[in-house]
Amino acid sequence: MRRGTFVRWGVPIAAAAVIGAAIGAGPVIAAVSGEPVLPERTAQQLLADAAAATSKDGIPPMSGTVQQTASLGLPALPQIGGESPLSLLSGSHEVKVWYGAADKLRVAMPTQLNETNLIVNGGQGWYWDSSTNTATKLTIKAGTGQEHHLATPRPTELTPQQLAEQLLANVDQHTAVRVINTAEVAGRPAYQLVLTPKEEGSLVQEVRIALDGETYVPLQVQVYAKGSAEPALQVGFTQVTFTPPAAENFAFTPPAGAKVEEKTIGADVGQGAEEHAEKAKDVAGTLKVVGDGWATVAVVPFSQADLAAKPAETSSGSHEGLGGGGDPTALVDSVLKSATPVSGTWGSGKLIKTKLVTALLTDDGRLLVGAVTPEEITKAAGIK
Repeated sequence: MRRGTFVRWGVPIAAAAVIGAAIGAGPVIAAVSGEPVLPERTAQQLLADAAAATSKDGIPPMSGTVQQTASLGLPALPQIGGESPLSLLSGSHEVKVWYGAADKLRVAMPTQLNETNLIVNGGQGWYWDSSTNTATKLTIKAGTGQEHHLATPRPTELTPQQLAEQLLANVDQHTAVRVINTAEVAGRPAYQLVLTPKEEGSLVQEVRIALDGETYVPLQVQVYAKGSAEPALQVGFTQVTFTPPAAENFAFTPPAGAKVEEKTIGADVGQGAEEHAEKAKDVAGTLKVVGDGWATVAVVPFSQADLAAKPAETSSGSHEGLGGGGDPTALVDSVLKSATPVSGTWGSGKLIKTKLVTALLTDDGRLLVGAVTPEEITKAAGIK
């Protein structure tokens, strides 16, 4: 199964913020077994239908509300203000999405006191952050390849589309697949692809991807950890409508008194491409992969000092990227305090375990991470 087959499922836009890998709260979106019953499809037929449905025109115009929750068993996280990625590591978060076309979209993330909005309409866009009363006017240079590579995470990372794309890339000899045709998500009949890892050392019990029964757009992704009856990670629509959003959803005027800034996306694309290429070479030269499939462990040179390093700041004092902010030091300290000292023939280090991910920071300067059991991580640590 090739990843590229499913790229067209994703809504190709940039986001105002990112839901972190661990979002604290119980699951709130459930697929309901029972009626209605859709026509039976094998996994192969369903994937072929989905690819055919979106191959010509891509994602149909739509709007809806996405809710993401997670219960990963993380330690208590420090309180971090603002809408930085770190602040999204706890609580339940809701994202509203309007999609008219590849260059006409809006993503809004409301909170109790503030709201962030990203509006893209053709070659221009706006990023609005009510917490700082700042509106950033975005000029997107066509033909640079940056139209969908803003300095923020993509909204597909906030929706089931991107997560489905990533998970479906693992459908191969390492995964058993079955189809349920009686699911319902956001009031719509849906198929569920159920992916079950074959590796015993994986912490993942199964992944359920719900596809709309009419449009085949991914509506929900649920990741279950072994030994858990409820999803450890869940991303799904609570409401969705497949009709073109009204034009006013893509219009924006800065409120009176707001600070207005301007930013051009793609102005330094040549230099940026070279820098990314160099970084990719560095990573490729140091990254080591141990194991196969769902039991894969990534090994990279790393230290506690690297974990505590702060990202670069802009002249205004915020971290790079729209919606940046937050100091990772408090988060790192909190996580490391919960780590368990471990040792073996490979040496010693600190082990951090959640329901879906295990990490080992060794005293000899290595970081091992994988969706595997502690036994698999320490076994991988012995392979040098």
